[in-house]
Amino acid sequence: MHAPGSTAISAQEAAFRDLRRQRRATTLVGVAVLAVLLAAAAWMSEFHPASVVAGFPRIGEYLSKVLPSLEWANLLAGPETEGSLAFWFYRLDAWLLLLFETAQMAAIATLMGAAVAMLLAFPAAKTLGAPNWVFQLTRRLLEATRTVPEIVFALIFVWAFGVGALAGILAIALHTTGALGKLFADAMENVELRPWDGVRASGGTWFEACRFAVLPAALPDLLSYAMLRFEVNLRSASVIGFVGAGGIGEELYKVISFNYYEEISAIILLIIFAVMLIDMTSERLRRRVIEVVT
Repeated sequence: MHAPGSTAISAQEAAFRDLRRQRRATTLVGVAVLAVLLAAAAWMSEFHPASVVAGFPRIGEYLSKVLPSLEWANLLAGPETEGSLAFWFYRLDAWLLLLFETAQMAAIATLMGAAVAMLLAFPAAKTLGAPNWVFQLTRRLLEATRTVPEIVFALIFVWAFGVGALAGILAIALHTTGALGKLFADAMENVELRPWDGVRASGGTWFEACRFAVLPAALPDLLSYAMLRFEVNLRSASVIGFVGAGGIGEELYKVISFNYYEEISAIILLIIFAVMLIDMTSERLRRRVIEVVT
């Protein structure tokens, strides 16, 4: 005869095993459905393993052409000596100037986009109590601006304003508004609302509650998102130069078109170093802001 306690434990163990079997069955069904969907996506997009395997050697061939032929004995020689760093970066002064222009494009576009995104994020945050029609309109507007790629906006603005940096700045700023607006609104929705309730209860307006209760709490996250977007925009500014929107992208498109292989790697390396510098700077700035806010 079993004790009542052991009977209850056995019943719990049996229930646990049944629940575990159900979860395993559900997981297996989910994995099977996911596998079918992935297979269908690969078939429709012509993602064939044989094509991928066949293409990898060609990637290696291209990289072998892009990488410079440096020679240790001539590494520090002048720009007229093949195999030297100076020969590899023989147009360094012009490239740095174009990269600086690209960084300025990204900075201005990020500042413009972040400013507009900040204004739109408050009504786009569901927890802050904006009228539903304002909330829906703002959300749809942000979705529309971030859905269209920057290069499409750049093509439109190049046609409207002509070839140059202005078209690139406007294209990146417009896309940045949509992307940062969504991130800013999500960050504001995660803010503790007791300060908000306190400001509202003491007679503060909706705008005052946004300014004094929500913004200080969300500021570190907003700054982090903006700095991350600055990095993204630096890369975007390099790409949209392919359509005549200014910056180092035009130079990169030119050297790719003419198969100046070593120049391709030199320009890409400069862009990588610029992104690394921005990342280190933004991290220090974010920590300073967090120290001031907290």
